[in-house]
Amino acid sequence: MMIPAAGSEGSAFQHQRLVTVFGGTGFLGRRIVRHLLRRGFGVRVAARHPERVQAVFRSNEPAPLAVAADVHDKWAVAAALAGAFGAVNAVSLYVEHGRESFDAVHVEGAARLARHAREAGVERLVHVSGIGADPGSTAPYIRARGRGELAVTEAFGAATLIRPAVMFGPDDAFLTRLVKLVRTLPVYPMFGRGQTRLQPVYVTDVAEAIARVLDRSDGADRPCYELGGPRVYTYQELLQSIASEMGTRVRTVPMPFAVWMALAGIAEFLPGTPLTRNQIALMKHDNVASADLPGLPELSVTPTAVEVIVATLDMARNQPI
Repeated sequence: MMIPAAGSEGSAFQHQRLVTVFGGTGFLGRRIVRHLLRRGFGVRVAARHPERVQAVFRSNEPAPLAVAADVHDKWAVAAALAGAFGAVNAVSLYVEHGRESFDAVHVEGAARLARHAREAGVERLVHVSGIGADPGSTAPYIRARGRGELAVTEAFGAATLIRPAVMFGPDDAFLTRLVKLVRTLPVYPMFGRGQTRLQPVYVTDVAEAIARVLDRSDGADRPCYELGGPRVYTYQELLQSIASEMGTRVRTVPMPFAVWMALAGIAEFLPGTPLTRNQIALMKHDNVASADLPGLPELSVTPTAVEVIVATLDMARNQPI
């Protein structure tokens, strides 16, 4: 795949509205790219390793343009935004390492992107955050997400904030892991007493919602959307529903959050970081879309149920998920 410099796209893209997607090779980002391409947008993926873009998108589907850009590099960010109609910040960081801190990525990097988008004349900016983002939180990840929202709206007043609930999909680190553990563990340890309320949302529905926000022509843009799935569960109910869909039963046992935090502190040093203290902090609070903010229905997106995807994951029990 050809990887041109920003602004050097061929004539095939010149008549299209161009959207630059930062984080466009990630779990959500690559789906955003696909949905934008299907809607006829020109798409430019800004990535630290643009040569990896070709591996993410299949040979039988439209391929986006790729440019090298790191949210820490103001010149690269500015170049990636040149000539763009819209921009999406889908960059995410769940574990800090080196200069990749939550503040550096979710606050400073987000502010830098928003500021350069405004200076480049970008008409629409979508910033992906998350339900529960809180600048006053004691948890570093949650606090950085909240501060990042404030920084983005200060730099780009017309930005649209997208706050998904916990996202799930066939290749995620949430539902896929739950299915595996429900299938294999004789007893499932819950976060606390399992009463945290969750409204999991299908990652493809979130991507479609973002594409529709960028594609709206009716002037009905809203400053913030909270995106949740069709059902609210307690954590225990979610486990039971997953087990039921799999045709099995799950035995659950409460486990104090303090124990989980201790385990996560150790897990953060393991390869692949299977569990983090910030994930535990998120599980202490309900993760449910606000009734006071627009969501998937206002964007005419019908939310997909967790059980539908569980059925596809568990269709062949002998195959790895």
